[in-house]
Amino acid sequence: MPIITMYTTGVCPYCQMAKALLKQKGITEINEIRIDTDPQIRDQMMQRTGRRTVPQIYIGETHVGGFDDLNALNQAGKLDPLLKN
Repeated sequence: MPIITMYTTGVCPYCQMAKALLKQKGITEINEIRIDTDPQIRDQMMQRTGRRTVPQIYIGETHVGGFDDLNALNQAGKLDPLLKN
C-alpha cells in the first residue's frame, strides 16, 4: 500500500472527511503534516502543490488534491486502484 501524506490543519472539516473516507478504504496510517503550527510548512505545501487550501493529499507520489478531488476519484472508481499500487 502506498504512503498517504496529507497536509492538514487542526480545525479543517474537509481534512476530517478525507481521513474518514480513507479509513473506510482501509487506510490506517496517514502521514499528517499540520500546516497551522508552522508557517514554513505552509509555504512548503504551497510550493509543492501550487495550492493554498487543506487538505492536500498525496497517495504515494501522486498529488490527488483536496477532499473534493479525493471524493471525485472515489465516485469514478479510480481511488481503489490508486490505493492498491
